[in-house]
Amino acid sequence: MSVPTDRKYTAEHEWLVIEGDVARVGITEHASRELGDVVYVELPNVGDELSAGQACGEIESTKSVSEIFAPASGTVVATNQAVVDSPEIVNAEPYDGGWLFELRVSQIPEMLDSDAYASLTSGSAS
Repeated sequence: MSVPTDRKYTAEHEWLVIEGDVARVGITEHASRELGDVVYVELPNVGDELSAGQACGEIESTKSVSEIFAPASGTVVATNQAVVDSPEIVNAEPYDGGWLFELRVSQIPEMLDSDAYASLTSGSAS
């Protein structure tokens, strides 16, 4: 399972890529595999103010419904309508086309690097 080195991770299986003061957010390949086939995605609205750790959406799969948590604090500046229209993109491209939303970040908590995230998930069946 791939864990890209160009981003930070949370223990809740979200990833964050920061460019300037904007961060793109998604779920990891591990999370997408654990969820199974994603059939519905609900995202926060552009303009929403989020706090790190706050539930801000959900992903529904054939197995379960899981909350999406904001990995950092900030204002939502974009959402990925493609994953709302075609939720299976989250499974097919969790690190690329399957991104969820972008935040203009105001505060980023301590996060895991790729090695720490890989260690966290290495004991999990996938």
